[in-house]
Order: sequence, then structure tokens, then C-alpha cells
Amino acid sequence: MEYISTRNKKNIFSFKDIFLKGLAPDGGLFIPKEIIPFTEKELNELKNLSYKKLATKIILKFCGKEFKEEQINEIVDDSYKDFRTKDIVKIVEMGNLSLLELFHGPTLAFKDIALQIIGNMYERILKKNNSRITIVVATSGDTGAAAISAIKNRSNMKIFVLHPENKISDVQRKFMTTASSKNVFNIALASNFDECQKFVKLMFADKNFNKSINMSGVNSINWARIVLQTVYYFFSYFKISKNNEKINFSVPTGNFGDVYAGYVAKKMGLPINKLIVATNNNDILKRVINTGIYKPLKVEHTISPSMDIQVASNFERLVFDISSFDSVKTSKLMNDLKNLGEFKLELDDVKKIKENFCAESLSESETKLVIQEVFKKKQLLVDPHTAVAIGVSNKIALSGKTIVLATAHPAKFSEIVEKQTKIKAKLPESLKDILTKEENYEKIPRDLQKVKNYILENL
Repeated sequence: MEYISTRNKKNIFSFKDIFLKGLAPDGGLFIPKEIIPFTEKELNELKNLSYKKLATKIILKFCGKEFKEEQINEIVDDSYKDFRTKDIVKIVEMGNLSLLELFHGPTLAFKDIALQIIGNMYERILKKNNSRITIVVATSGDTGAAAISAIKNRSNMKIFVLHPENKISDVQRKFMTTASSKNVFNIALASNFDECQKFVKLMFADKNFNKSINMSGVNSINWARIVLQTVYYFFSYFKISKNNEKINFSVPTGNFGDVYAGYVAKKMGLPINKLIVATNNNDILKRVINTGIYKPLKVEHTISPSMDIQVASNFERLVFDISSFDSVKTSKLMNDLKNLGEFKLELDDVKKIKENFCAESLSESETKLVIQEVFKKKQLLVDPHTAVAIGVSNKIALSGKTIVLATAHPAKFSEIVEKQTKIKAKLPESLKDILTKEENYEKIPRDLQKVKNYILENL
């Protein structure tokens, strides 16, 4: 499969190129030149596969020239050996909703599902090419922990993780900062996630710095993340659907990566009706989908911190797609965002988005109420991000079945969950030691040059 950038569709890249680079040299995001959907016959052949076999088939569709099927099988098996449920994910019935639990990996968040595989892919590609990389990643809470878990103790790479100081949960932070590995470096930036993400993008854009450290990224800007997240859309659909009916998915959304993976799954032929974009008070995606105006506001700190984002990077991929792969138009809109602080979509483009997406937000009080009600009715603890997706799906009330993505274990947000339910969400026994382990991270002020210096000093 060939890949192009959202800001220049003339240059062609291989999977290895886009995997190791993460972000395109022109500042755009990588996207396949063409996605050929599965045929009805192929979809039928996928229906009864295990999660691991399904993952292999989907991965091969996007990187068949880089890996053989046998190699992907090995990578998948190795990546999922420490997951706490046989099927990697778990489906819980909740009346008209089905809860898709994606948090049974090493760091109790959906990010593990993609990043464990990415860690093993990195190692194989780097060894094959006798090369080293420096991974720099911004996190709103869960990506950093999952990336560290996947990359720690590997000899041919180092990872630097920027998280917003005092704006993630204690458990989220400790999953990162208690990792005792010589190739792991944590940075607490005195700002918010958007600033962390901005700094990473600026480092990518600085060609001299980028080249000097051989920089790579594992945020959802990395196309491999998107591919690997499509798998659980297929798997859950096959488990829930009867007679190829169309199903809705409700996704707690910050950076637009997870819900965009659902859109890619739909382009691959999966019969998805609507993708529900569920946001908290940081509702830029709700606003742009409903009005066409993309205008970041001040980030508000909430009880669902992984969604405290006002600049959703992956939305650029959707803009490029609905613009019929018009890289000139996409570049202009992104420049408007940079220079004017906003951009406005055409009415026809908004209409195209609404064919596949709908969006709503949930307030803090509404989110707390959902946590209470789910426990009262189902004796089930849910984290605040999952609660947002449940509450929004109830608000929108689409016809047909809806699968809600449960993106994090409630124990990662035990304080807020306990306040609403009077029940303490407990960490799995094997992970409880992170609460008492010594933490190690560097506090750095809101200064890009100081972040760069810290990275260079620790290479």
C-alpha cells in the first residue's frame, strides 16, 4: 500500500517510511493513497476469526510489503500475551447498549491494544535496518503509559513523554513515572496537553533537530495506531451484529484518533451507521461537526482528562478525506488555524461529515450522574471517559444497536468513581505496586528550547 501526506499528495511513501516518521515532513498526516474495502465474501471470512487472527488480516492489508503473515502472527501473539482476557477485549451487554471494554492490557487503557504491537514492530524494523530512533510523544494521560510499557527496556530506541503537569490522574501519572528503564524519560510540562502536542509537532517540524535525534512518534498521528484500532471495531461488530445490520459506535473523543479509526473501518466495508463523537466540556469536535467552525478555546480541566483537548490533530485526516484528497485546500485550512486561530468548513463538507458522524457533549454533573446510574442499574463501575460516551449515546438516541467504547479501567480514576458510587475501583493485583513505587520525572517550564535541551542531554 502507498501513502501520501494530507498537505502534499504528490510524494509517495512506504509503510516503513510512515511508520518510522510518524508525522509527514511537510507537517501533514500520512494517509493511504487508496483504501480498497473488503468484499462481502472477505467480510464473511473475517467474521469467525479470533481477535488475534483478525488483527493479522487487517494489519497485512496496510503493511503487506513490510511484513509476512507469519511475522505479523508472531508480533500479535507476543504483543497480547499479557492481556487479562482471552479475546483481548470484552463485551458487556447493557440493554440497548453494548460496552466494549478495551482496558485489559498492561496499562489499563485502550492505547495498549495498538501500542504493544507498535513496540514490537519498531524493534523488528530497526533491527532489520540496523538503526536507532528517539520517540517523542505527548500524552493527555493514557498514551504515554501505554507507549512506555511497549518501548521500555528496548535497546535500539529511547522514549521521551510529555504530560501536562497536575492535569492527569495520579494513577495515569504513576503508570509512566514508575517505569524504571534506562531508555524512558518523563517530562511534566507546566501547561496543558495541547501545548505538549504543539511542542512535539514543532520538534518534528524542526528539520535539524528532528534529524539529529532520528525522531519518531507514537501518538495517534502515527497511521499504524489508526490501523490497529480498527480491529476492535470489526471484532465487536461481528460479535453483536445479526444479519449484517448497521451498528452505531459511541466513542469518548479528544484527539479524534479512536473515532477516526471507526471511520476507516467503515471505509473498509464494515456496516457502521453513525460514529458518535462524545466530548466533555472541551467540545471543539461537537462544535465543528455541528457548525463547520473549528475554533479552539481555552482548555478546561475536567474529570475526564484524556479528553481535555482543543486541538484534535486527527481531524485533519477527515478534512483531507471529505475534500476529495485536496491537499492544497487542507493546507490552507491548517494554515488558517495556525495564523487566524480558526478555520471554517464549507456547507457541503459539513454535510459529508454528518453522513458518518454525529456529536454531543456531556457536562461534569451529567458525567457524574451517568457513573452513578450505571452502577445503580448494572452494578458496574465505569470511568468518566466511558461515562461520557454512555451519556452522549443516550442523549442522541439513534435507532439500532450501539456499541460504547470503554476506553479506561475505572481504577485509573478511582477517586471520582468512588465519590459517585461509594465503591473503590481496585487495580488488578499484578499492578498494585505502581502506587508505592518511586516516581521519576523532570518538571520543565513552558519552554520548547528547554524541552529540546533535556532530550539532547539524555540521548
